[in-house]
Amino acid sequence: MEETTCCVVGGGPAGMVLALLLARAGVDVTVLEKHGDFLRDFRGDTVHPSTLALLDELGLGERFARLPQRRVRTVQLPIGRGRSAVTVADLTVLRGPYDYVAMVPQWDLLDLLADEARREPCFHLRMSTEATGFLVESGRVTGVRYRTGDGRTGALRAVLTVACDGRGSLARACPELGLHGFTCPMDAWWFRLPREEGDPQGLVGAAGDRFLTAMIDRGDYWQCAGLIPKGTNAQRRAAGLDRFLAEFAAAAPWAADRVHAVRSWDEVKLLDVRLDRLRRWHRPGLLCIGDAAHAMSPVFGIGINLAVQDAVAAARYLAEPLRRGSVSPRDVHRVQRRRRPTTVATQALQRAAHARFIAPVLQGRPPLGSADRARHVARLLTGSRWVRRLPAYFVAYGALRERPPAAAVR
Repeated sequence: MEETTCCVVGGGPAGMVLALLLARAGVDVTVLEKHGDFLRDFRGDTVHPSTLALLDELGLGERFARLPQRRVRTVQLPIGRGRSAVTVADLTVLRGPYDYVAMVPQWDLLDLLADEARREPCFHLRMSTEATGFLVESGRVTGVRYRTGDGRTGALRAVLTVACDGRGSLARACPELGLHGFTCPMDAWWFRLPREEGDPQGLVGAAGDRFLTAMIDRGDYWQCAGLIPKGTNAQRRAAGLDRFLAEFAAAAPWAADRVHAVRSWDEVKLLDVRLDRLRRWHRPGLLCIGDAAHAMSPVFGIGINLAVQDAVAAARYLAEPLRRGSVSPRDVHRVQRRRRPTTVATQALQRAAHARFIAPVLQGRPPLGSADRARHVARLLTGSRWVRRLPAYFVAYGALRERPPAAAVR
């Protein structure tokens, strides 16, 4: 039977960051990624200042800056008079150099992390290798069973297994971890539209009749999310593509001249929006981080960065126990105790945005309770520079910043 010290299940941002940090700290780590490459569209592509600062600490800032990217500095939402767009977060009020969100294809970021990690003799990446179950001995997870792309099966023993395999994680089937879900009012349709000179910049939201859209400036195109009431995907598709495009054009009339660039429903991908978290992120021999521990709504676009910060905290707390070859329940509990308050606070804000803004619009009601309250919020958010720093700082860094283990810094 094969052996490693730390088995990381899932080669997403959390898994690759954790593996890189542990390998640099001298821990033998093996990543199992079920796909043959990192090429998936409409994945989270927002790299926030917290992650940009981390890449700099790891000596990867210059290489990351050379990746094709678009820098977004403002977030605009339709809460002004007549639902006109109001800038609710302006990252230029933050101290540089990280006064922007970098929009980078996730596969480019993952390739960068994988290339750097391969320089470490302790790092092993197995693509086209899917974890199919846990090895359990005397109540303790001791590794995983896996299946490769060509059908071979095997088992990998590990001192610690870390689930970074998203909201469909194997670990979520463990009843003792206790999954707790929250109601979400919407699902999302992802699609692309051409971007033209003179268009708005940054991240732009727009609202129509029972319809919301968020548009991310990607340079030569817009990455668009159309928010629809939860569970109405089949019904709304049956109503026809032309109806959907007309709803979008009514919400964002400045882009109405290009909506027919979407020629079929095949170009519109459904995201089943979920918001949930595990009550316990661990059991003996197993730790969950990122979406495996807490699935986030796309509101604020901070899911990737929350997952990366989980990985940084896990590496800091667990590198030394893993080097010793013995990880106690207390060691893994420290990760949850550190990261859970940030998760709870972030999800509380997302739930408030769902209840106060998204659900009312999708139900045909005024957002934030009344037009007067919406105008008051708009005035507040466009007030003094210090007031504008609060949402900007939250978007940039979240509720808590993490520092990597010293051994991983270059």
